[in-house]
Amino acid sequence: MGQAAVVIGAGITGTLVADTLARQGWRVVILEAEHVGAGSSSRTAAGIRQQFSTPETVLGMRYSVDFYRNFPTRVGGVEVPIVQNGYLFLLGTGEEVDSARVRLRVQHRCGLVEAELLEGAELSRRFPWVEPCAVLAATWCPTDGFLHPATVYNEAALAAQRHGAELLQRAAVVGVERSGSRIDAVLSTRGRHPADLVIDATNAWSPRLARILGATELPIVPLKRCLWFAERAGSLTQADLLAMPLTIAPSGAYLRPENGDSMLMGWSRSVPPEPDFSYDDQDVIPPAFFHKSGTDSIAYETWAALAEVIPAVGEFAGITATTAGYYGTTPDHNPFLGYDPQVPNLIRLAGFSGHGAMFGPFTALVASELARAGHDVDTVHALGHEVPVGAFRIGRDCILPESVVI
Repeated sequence: MGQAAVVIGAGITGTLVADTLARQGWRVVILEAEHVGAGSSSRTAAGIRQQFSTPETVLGMRYSVDFYRNFPTRVGGVEVPIVQNGYLFLLGTGEEVDSARVRLRVQHRCGLVEAELLEGAELSRRFPWVEPCAVLAATWCPTDGFLHPATVYNEAALAAQRHGAELLQRAAVVGVERSGSRIDAVLSTRGRHPADLVIDATNAWSPRLARILGATELPIVPLKRCLWFAERAGSLTQADLLAMPLTIAPSGAYLRPENGDSMLMGWSRSVPPEPDFSYDDQDVIPPAFFHKSGTDSIAYETWAALAEVIPAVGEFAGITATTAGYYGTTPDHNPFLGYDPQVPNLIRLAGFSGHGAMFGPFTALVASELARAGHDVDTVHALGHEVPVGAFRIGRDCILPESVVI
């Protein structure tokens, strides 16, 4: 029998990590306080992009895109959970265009050669629904897109169980048994679970779990983010909407198709941190963000910001729903992927800052290398590259902050 690994959290991160470790021969138990996908994984806009500014993130997300494209072979099921409609970053100033050129050079060096800068007539030709007077240019990557999260965490949970993992739902962690600084067993409402290795895959819940585990306090702040859904109407056809990329306006407001008749909208607007939120609190909509609060709500402000750059969006019939969930946000918007300094057999995978769904496969790859080594590692091998992972290590110096946009 292999060594025992306890994975805490059954969202995209936890289920993909559990499946990876089970395939490597670990005896895996997944502990989920509610049910599979009960947390942020089921409340995400689920964008996946490779257009980042740091090489390690570009390379990591190239790995994730490849993994999701081959998901039925890599994990199971019949559905490919990635929709590669692309990402279109609209740029409103010369400074933004200059910064985009710098990012593109990094991306091209990392093999993302399909990412490009579109200007003037070429932008209008490719995307005629963009208001040319509102933007100067755009960066475009056709292999980016968005995910179907439920497919990912449900199929990954099933795959982990096929490979011998035990999944326990309604199993909240309540304590640990330890020898010195190491955890010997995790205690949950479903029993005692021996552990040679413990994986924290709880993201926004990680700060409170750390207190139970006696782990390092990491700078992860749970912030609520809202999404809105608008009903298609006007000149934009079903086919137009279904083909639309995930598009980010210069303001930071973004949209993508939900289906042929519904558009998802979002905007990373500040809300007060809620460190003691409950599962039920995930679905509580702050009045200022609720579409039923009136046309002065942030929901309508988001819609208006998007209509400025995509006039056809302003013709939509109205906002039909508001949903909410939590980001586990870090100061540099990069996650923590590494061993806890205070608990030598605890791996922390948290603080994804809205990028947990897209990071999922790369996170599982890093976790498997950490588990194999028994200590932090400098690089992982992905798609023929040695990818540095020091930017994600606990205790790192703050590196170039990544964009918090999805």
